[in-house]
Amino acid sequence: MNKDFLSILDITKDELTEILTNAIYLKKLRKKGKLPEVLRGKSLAMIFEKSSTRTHISFEVGMNELGGHALFLSTRDLQIDRGEEIRDTARVASSYVSAVMIRAFKHTTIEEFAKYATIPVINGLSDQEHPCQILADLMTIKEHFGSMQGLRVAWVGDGNNVCNSLILSSALTGIRLSIACPKGFTPSKSILKKAKDNGSLIQLEPSPDDAVKDADVIVTDTWVSMGDENEREERLRAFKGYTVNEHLLSRASEDVWVLHCLPAHRGEEISNGVIDGNRSLVWDEAENRLHAQKALLIKLLKTK
Repeated sequence: MNKDFLSILDITKDELTEILTNAIYLKKLRKKGKLPEVLRGKSLAMIFEKSSTRTHISFEVGMNELGGHALFLSTRDLQIDRGEEIRDTARVASSYVSAVMIRAFKHTTIEEFAKYATIPVINGLSDQEHPCQILADLMTIKEHFGSMQGLRVAWVGDGNNVCNSLILSSALTGIRLSIACPKGFTPSKSILKKAKDNGSLIQLEPSPDDAVKDADVIVTDTWVSMGDENEREERLRAFKGYTVNEHLLSRASEDVWVLHCLPAHRGEEISNGVIDGNRSLVWDEAENRLHAQKALLIKLLKTK
């Protein structure tokens, strides 16, 4: 695979299958109390411009369970906050650690870091993509369905970074994707074109009811992402009717499952009854961040 993991399309279909298969295996090992320390002596620097719960905990615990070491670094703790150029930080970090995971406001920040780093760089979230989250989502779907080929997955809500990665991932999985977003909040045309050029089957639907018809999985996310807080009231008005609730589930397949990458704003993009209900895979999905990222770290860092 590529040295870096900045986009879900930085891996091939075969590499995705390998990572997900190993993630499921690692999950089973952990439940048996077995932690293969295959990254002993390796270190991961985790740089955070944005706050985090799941990304921070899962990467730090995952690296520790693999026998390695993780360092939490807020940009306030680094000289970047005082004006050091990203390329200089990247060069220095490359001489200290085995890999870097960055959670940034702008995708260009991660791209620049990767350009000058000589070690693997992982996108822990940017304004363009959230590929680590999609690895966990796909792992969760694979656990419950086996094959993903031909599954009907509906995205309801904001055409944001998570949605972008889901769109691009469909080129690797054969998932048939239906998307419902309010006007002005649809995914970028360039992302849609890239996915379709790679063979994705994607349909933009006029309403949530249309998107979830016959869906096997419904995926949603917050309507107000970090950095969008000043648009909160405008967004709440625009997304009225896009809540994943019991009514919407009744429009989908009888056996539909629901995913949400968290944090959830209960009563907005998802109802209490759905997120806590018997069709929710949200908590499996959250746990799977740990296992999917461990498999990714092994793929990037394990020496043969």
